Amino acid sequence: MDVVVGRIAKAHGIRGELAVDVRTDSPEERFKVGAAVTTKLRDGSSRELTIAAAREHSGRLLVRFEEVLTRDVAETLRGALLLADTSTLPPTSDPDEFYDHELAGLRAELADGTVVGKVVEVVHSPAGELLELDVEGRSVLVPFVRAIVPTVDVAGGRVVLDPPEGLLDA
Repeated sequence: MDVVVGRIAKAHGIRGELAVDVRTDSPEERFKVGAAVTTKLRDGSSRELTIAAAREHSGRLLVRFEEVLTRDVAETLRGALLLADTSTLPPTSDPDEFYDHELAGLRAELADGTVVGKVVEVVHSPAGELLELDVEGRSVLVPFVRAIVPTVDVAGGRVVLDPPEGLLDA
């Protein structure tokens, strides 16, 4: 299974460098020279790329790939997701840390056991992480904070919610 470790925001400069929004807690491992990533392009196709260089710049990483030598080629990668194989991810040492792929598919329920939906994905926003839930066919965003999501039980296949009134309503 693959997990998203970044998203290509835009081309940078004339030599094919790309600005990447990082979606991993270990960018030094995921974006080290020689590491391979799979790109999932906007058209749904995939392509394997090898990291040639990476450096921090204005809250993003500027990444150069061995296979991308010009700005024109870099522009074709705009919006692509960068994926890594989940089997290569190191285990988390903090019990309150989770990989996005571990949360997707979990049952969302209230403290009394009432099932309200399922976790579709983790949405990373500038204000923090949100759980996107499928609630009776509707997409509902729930702030992924302890006050609202007090329990994450990956082994039990569930997250427990304590939502404020109206949060889960349409």
